[in-house]
Amino acid sequence: MPDRIADHYERHADAFDRARRERFVERAWFDRFLIGVRRGGEVLDLGCGAGEPVARFLVDKGYAVTGVDASETMLGLARIRFPRHQWLRGDMRSVSFERRFDGVLAWDSFFHLPAGDQAATLERMAGWLAVGGMMMFNTGPAHGVAMGEQFGDPLFHASLDPADYRAVFARTGLAEVAFAPEDPNAGGRSVWLARKIR
Repeated sequence: MPDRIADHYERHADAFDRARRERFVERAWFDRFLIGVRRGGEVLDLGCGAGEPVARFLVDKGYAVTGVDASETMLGLARIRFPRHQWLRGDMRSVSFERRFDGVLAWDSFFHLPAGDQAATLERMAGWLAVGGMMMFNTGPAHGVAMGEQFGDPLFHASLDPADYRAVFARTGLAEVAFAPEDPNAGGRSVWLARKIR
């Protein structure tokens, strides 16, 4: 399934980029995320796409962005738009970093992972986050699989039970700041926000 997700975004890179440039209804969540991120710090964006609108928002606020995505076409657009930042082709389940970040994002990306990969990936994300830093990601509202549709293609989403994410938080030093299931102020996304406390 993840390979099909990567292929979907590669094939529809231009259409996806156009659509995202037109809508940033979730901006208030990013304002909230940045409250806990060191001013001028480094943010890791997993599933960064072409950098619109999220990376642009972060760059305009003075943050350094490292983006990871499976679509080389979208990464190419991000490199053109933000050449002073780092853009890497990879999979959030296997990419590796030697350093820690002040913020970690997996916006509109984490929920494409099979449920069986999500806990381990979330642990990896927590390991890349500096103490005091913030993490934000999307899931579904409850355990299960949901098939969406985008540009005429089916699109896979999966989630664990909220208690399963909280169990990962407990063992990786993350403190839950907020969980908003199907938040209408985020376009219906279910949003998790957490801080690294140890």
